[in-house]
Amino acid sequence: MKIGICSDHAGLEYKTRLIAYLLGKGHEVVNFGTDSPESCDYPDYAHLLGAALDKGEVDAGIALCGTGNGMVMTLNRHPSVRACLAWNVEVARLTKEHNDANVLVMPARFVSYRMAVMMVRAWMETKFAGGRHQRRIDKIALH
Repeated sequence: MKIGICSDHAGLEYKTRLIAYLLGKGHEVVNFGTDSPESCDYPDYAHLLGAALDKGEVDAGIALCGTGNGMVMTLNRHPSVRACLAWNVEVARLTKEHNDANVLVMPARFVSYRMAVMMVRAWMETKFAGGRHQRRIDKIALH
């Protein structure tokens, strides 16, 4: 799987470690930044990931910022993105099973790195349930 990943300065450490984790699992990873611990603006990196998803350049994405909220708001401005914020394994799993989320967003300041890895694993291993959930997904898009 080709996974895009981005963060702001608050998520940089986890992002760097998750890249190594994902590469170790055999995934191709595209890093959309930031690569600096200096304060930066999360939309700059979220839009790069969102655009890559819109163009089909990556299959899925992972994003991190302090609370995760800024990344989710920005990413969901892109038509092909269904970004969901998760803070534990069950929520991460359900974002895929019920919402068919193609971007997992995590609040780096509020979860441990261990929890982040467990969420990524659960999210990537979960399949979309379809059925009644597909009807709901279909209603998300503006007509």
